[in-house]
Amino acid sequence: MSFFPMYMNMKHLKVLVVGGGYIATEKLEKLVDFTKEITVITIDVEMEAKMLIEKHALTLHQRAYQIGDIVGFDIVIVATDTVTLHKEIFEESRGSRVLVNSVDNTDYCDFIFPSYVQKGDLTIAFSTGGASPAFAKQIRRHFEKIIPDGVGEFLQKMKSLRSEMPKGKERMKYFDTLVEKYFKENFKG
Repeated sequence: MSFFPMYMNMKHLKVLVVGGGYIATEKLEKLVDFTKEITVITIDVEMEAKMLIEKHALTLHQRAYQIGDIVGFDIVIVATDTVTLHKEIFEESRGSRVLVNSVDNTDYCDFIFPSYVQKGDLTIAFSTGGASPAFAKQIRRHFEKIIPDGVGEFLQKMKSLRSEMPKGKERMKYFDTLVEKYFKENFKG
């Protein structure tokens, strides 16, 4: 079964990351773009993870995961080398409203992390449903190169116009014209 692509407002969601190594650091780098309500539980913390935790004032508990640690969290990311821990945390979350991502093991995932490009309000996600994260990363890199850096400013202008102009066919037509013009001027090929 494939994963449903969904964009979620994470501003007020509490996230728990279990692990402090390289993969956990990669997940933290993505998460801090969307929320700072992040707690990390890990015995060992790599320097890059520690720097992210300090820079963004995240919470760190330097210890082993304990049953019940997921209580009060909305999302749990398990990024360790211990597959049994991934399974245990996933099973612990069943019957609750906690969503779990178990890195490199889709059997224990409610959701997966896509590879994404973010420029201002534009976020484009790429996923292979876990089949090949390397492929998703490569296609993301391709799109990063072709999306203009100024797209964020253009989208801010469009957002402003949406609040100023009354809804209707004329507004839709005008917006379509602006977007077509933007594409002609900024996307080559």
